[in-house]
Order: sequence, then C-alpha cells, then structure tokens
Amino acid sequence: MYLHQWYQSLYDAIPDIEREAADFAQAEGLDRFAGAVGTYQGSSGCPARLPDYVMDAIAEANRVDVLPAVQIADEMRVLVKDVYGDEYDVCVTNTAEASLRVAFETLVAPPSMRKGDQYRARSLQIYGEDAEWGGGYGRAFPSKYRHFAMDRTVAGGELGIDGKSLANLDTLFVRAPGVKYEIHGVRQNTVALMTGLDVDGTMAAMERTASRHSAYVSAVHAVGYDTPGWGFGQTGEGAPELMKRLGGLARDWDVPYIVDCATCLPIVGIDPRAIDADIMIYSMDKAGRSPIGGLMIGKAEPMNVIRKSMGWIGPRSGGTSSYGKGVFSMHDPGRDSLVGMLAFLRMMVNEPTRVTDPVDGMHRILMEELEGFPAHFRDDLIVTPSYHMGGIELNYANTWKGGDKGLPLYNLEDLVAGTNAIDAACMAMGQAGTTIYGGNVLIGPGLGMIDGDGRLREDATRATFRGLVKAFEIVARHAGVA
Repeated sequence: MYLHQWYQSLYDAIPDIEREAADFAQAEGLDRFAGAVGTYQGSSGCPARLPDYVMDAIAEANRVDVLPAVQIADEMRVLVKDVYGDEYDVCVTNTAEASLRVAFETLVAPPSMRKGDQYRARSLQIYGEDAEWGGGYGRAFPSKYRHFAMDRTVAGGELGIDGKSLANLDTLFVRAPGVKYEIHGVRQNTVALMTGLDVDGTMAAMERTASRHSAYVSAVHAVGYDTPGWGFGQTGEGAPELMKRLGGLARDWDVPYIVDCATCLPIVGIDPRAIDADIMIYSMDKAGRSPIGGLMIGKAEPMNVIRKSMGWIGPRSGGTSSYGKGVFSMHDPGRDSLVGMLAFLRMMVNEPTRVTDPVDGMHRILMEELEGFPAHFRDDLIVTPSYHMGGIELNYANTWKGGDKGLPLYNLEDLVAGTNAIDAACMAMGQAGTTIYGGNVLIGPGLGMIDGDGRLREDATRATFRGLVKAFEIVARHAGVA
C-alpha cells in the first residue's frame, strides 16, 4: 500500500476510531471529564481559563474611576527591566501575530517614504515546522517554497498565510541538514521532521545563503521553541545551541534577530540575553494565562522603534512614555489585556513555581501513563519537559526508523481540517482538540488540568493522558502498525 493510500484508509476509519475511543472513555470513567479537559492550551480558538489572580486584577482595575492605560504599561516596563536590565524594554499588542507584523514592518521591510524604487529586503530563516508564520511576511525565495508559505492553514478558512506578505520583502528559506522533509497526512503537505537537525551543517547553510544574498539580508528569524521537534534538541549553556548561534549570525550581519516564541513564556523561559535576541514575541493567552495579547520583549534600541510605532513612546509635550494612537493603532491590546498580562507576569516573577510545578507534575504522570503506549514504539518517543514552553513536547517521529511505517505523521492542515485520526479519537473521548502535527504532541496544563490557583489537578491530568495514550493505541491498530 502506498503512503497516500495508507493515510486515506486511516481517514476512512475515523468513524470506527471515534466509536472505539468513546466506548473506552465510558468504560474507564474518563467521560466524567468530558468537555472539561484538553491536552494543550496553545490555541487562541480554545484558550485556557484565566487564573483567579488574573481575573481579580481585571475586576479591581474596572472598579477604579480613572486608570490610564499608560500607568499599567509603565508598571510592566519596570517589571521587565527589573528582570532583564535597563537595556531591555517591552511592548504589548492585541495578538502575537500582530507583534510579528509590527516587528517585520518596523525592523525588516524596506522604507516606503523615500524617492525612487524600493530596494528588496530578505529575511533569513530555517525551512522547518511553523516557519510560515514569520516567513509569510515575505514572498518565499527560492520560489519553490512559495506554496509552503501559502497553503498551510487554508483549511482553517483563511486566505493562506501568503495573504499577509509585505511589499518588497522576501523570505529566504534554508533547508537544514539532518532534517527529514517528507510528505505526510490526509491533506498532504511537507512535514519537517527536525529531531535530527545538524547544528553545524545548518549554520553553514545559513551563512552560505546570507553570503549569496549579502546586499539584501535584513533579518534573521527563528521559531523559538526549545525542544527537539523544532530542531533545538542540542542544548548549550542557558539555551539551545542553535538559537545562540543564530543570534551570532544576526550580529555578524548587523540585522535584527526576531524570535517567535508564540506558545512559550518569558521570565521562567529562555532569557533573551542568552541567545542575543533583539526581539522575542509571546502569545500570552497560550502557555501564558492572561487575556489574549502579544508580548514583545527586546533590546532597547529596536524596542524604541516598535514602541513609537504603537504610540507607546513619549508624547511631544514631554515625558518618556505614553499610550496613544500610533501607526499600529489597529493592534491596540486595550487596558484589560494589559492588566491581566501584568498580573500574570508579576506572578511568574514572585511565584514561578505556580508555572513550573504543574510542568513537573504533568511530566511525572505522563511518564507513568506512557507505560501503556504501544510497546514496540515506546523506546522511540522523545519526551521533553520545558518551562520555556510551559509544558511538554512528546515527539514520536522516530517511530518511522528504518524505512518502516510508524505512527501516522499529520501536518498542520490536518489539525485545522479535522483529518487527524489521533485528534479525532481524543475528541471522541470528550477532550478539547489536541495539538498534534509534525510528529509532535504539545502538552500543557491550561485546559482543565490546573485549578484557579494554578495547581495541578492530578485526577484530570491522569485521565487526559490515559485517553491520549489510548488514542495512539487505537489508531496504531487501525493503521496496521500496532
């Protein structure tokens, strides 16, 4: 059976898989958590509940008759400087995607208000998982990658990632040695299997590409998850080695280094100083537990430009900060988002164990439940707890070793299209949709596995993981690889 026929047979079997999963949940008593748990809070479409301390802060702010947003923004500015030093600053947008757009328009795209033709600018990044988010702001180069930056997530009802591209900006996609680029899934697309990424070879390829486009290189961009499934399995002191060396490349070329840490956390996560990042971007309603908002933390010089573009820099009448209507007023987060985000950031500074303890507890329970994983695949799993990601990455790409079929590798299109059989099994057990693609399962505590104080609910966590493991077992059997 050819690979596309195999995936088609799995898609055809989804109704049977769902029935079997639902029967298992009822027999094991997991259905008592139906509609109340999920493996990961990394989707703005189904965010985690706000902690009590965040909701209380928002309620208190709304009882104050006069509370200018600039006051909250300045408190956040001081907090960030207390953590990272006076050389760093902060700005907030309404979403992480808005933060990416602001960063690319202000720091990377060519100037538009000058006489004559615009020059072309080119952003340099690895061709890997999730690269289309930042990569979509430029037109793909070489042009053979244009559909990578356009086709993914189209099934989610969008005009493709390519619809957001900026004028005269290109994205240089660099193929990373050691990464397997294979076609997988029902809505078939290339899947980048990144656990074997060769750091030295990748940096050599990045440097060659930069030299080839030396007149146009304007930025280095990276997806900033610190786990093997995103190519960052080789760790260095304080941060993955590849992240640090990409920062060095940006310094050599005197261009911004923009790191998209969307489903990650500041403060308890990777320090921007450890990787020499100019800008790190976070989606604070994902691994973070605040209202929807994008957080940018970076060096003072590029952040000065970004703050001006958002209207956060001082007014002409005097003062060092304001909260006005800048160029990107459409990305204004609003006062409640600022208040909630500040409350969560304060908690991470003062009580970081409220974030780190659930990760440790989940990891312990997951390792126990993985004893029930299909036995001949168990040793192929890579389980990586990460405070930076506020959760755990479970990678199963190595089940395809030796050229034999392993557990099905779905892509991002399958995630949004509902064609992922593993996800379908979990949802049939009453779980919220799982974040499974590219051989990765992203696991975090936000959807029903923690209480209002941020403490782990062991019974809900164990039930969720038992269902996830059973979903893999059911799908493996229907795939003929159990």
